[in-house]
Amino acid sequence: MNANFEAMRVSQGALPIIDVSGLRSPDPEERRAVGLALRAACTDKGFFYIRNHGVDPALQARVFDAAQRFFHQPQEQKKRVDMALSPANRGYEPLRGQTLETGAPPDLKESYYVGEERGPDDPKVKAGKFNHGPNQWPDGVEDFRPAIEAYYREMTALSQLIMAGLALSLELDEHYFDDFCQQPQAIVRLLHYPPQPANPAPNEKGCGAHTDFGGITLLLQDENPGLQVWNQARGAWMHADPVPGAYVVNLGDMIARWTNDRYRSTLHRVVNISGKERYSIPFFYSGNPDHEVRCLPGCLADGEQPKYPPVTVEQHIMEMYRRTYAPA
Repeated sequence: MNANFEAMRVSQGALPIIDVSGLRSPDPEERRAVGLALRAACTDKGFFYIRNHGVDPALQARVFDAAQRFFHQPQEQKKRVDMALSPANRGYEPLRGQTLETGAPPDLKESYYVGEERGPDDPKVKAGKFNHGPNQWPDGVEDFRPAIEAYYREMTALSQLIMAGLALSLELDEHYFDDFCQQPQAIVRLLHYPPQPANPAPNEKGCGAHTDFGGITLLLQDENPGLQVWNQARGAWMHADPVPGAYVVNLGDMIARWTNDRYRSTLHRVVNISGKERYSIPFFYSGNPDHEVRCLPGCLADGEQPKYPPVTVEQHIMEMYRRTYAPA
């Protein structure tokens, strides 16, 4: 994997488009059929599109509008809600504020983090749970908080539906992950990518190659392409362009760990060669911080041992943060 930003065009055969409406069907066979489709995608690249997900396009448009209006503000206004001011890592992260790929320049993106709103008297905040606390909300951006909070609720519900589908994909009871989905930790991240510079620094791009830490990520993209997914079998990057009405879903490191690497957490990056401002909104679903992640039934062959010891969701996320942000 080098600094060459060329990538092959994605096809349905490379990243499937899965209709998840069957997960809401009263017919168990329809629900199992979606589970089978998810299994094929998860054992291949761990990346797929979903359609008929039930999220209102009008709500999606509100969130994009709120993101654009926030990022168009002067820098001094945005810095008033800098995430450095938040003990829960919420708020604004400036352009080039993160470096996701080792050895690459800082990422050409700015972002905003919003999670579950928890005040100082919340039991989990009092207990010092990692990344739990209040959000920071910007002044002067109409409909920002209502739109983001409504979207957070919708995406939490959709994530729970996908987790039921993943249980079926693993030939488990569809309620197997119910405890994992209790009081889940999740993040809405608003992302703004300026166009790729005409003469970038070596290997400079919107978002460096990385895998996601947690459970599942549901990505809403605007009309501008940029996401690229690593195809291990072909040793090449491939575009995962926006598909109207669909989310891109990918598995995080925790799901790979849970399944003893039967399910894939795959490298991906963003190169905004559209020539336009690009916006995307990933929803990172990490689940119940107290839930124990241990090798799932059916993910070990006879005589095979788990690759990873049991760990709580919180312990796993904290370790991923430590590895990523530890001083060089």
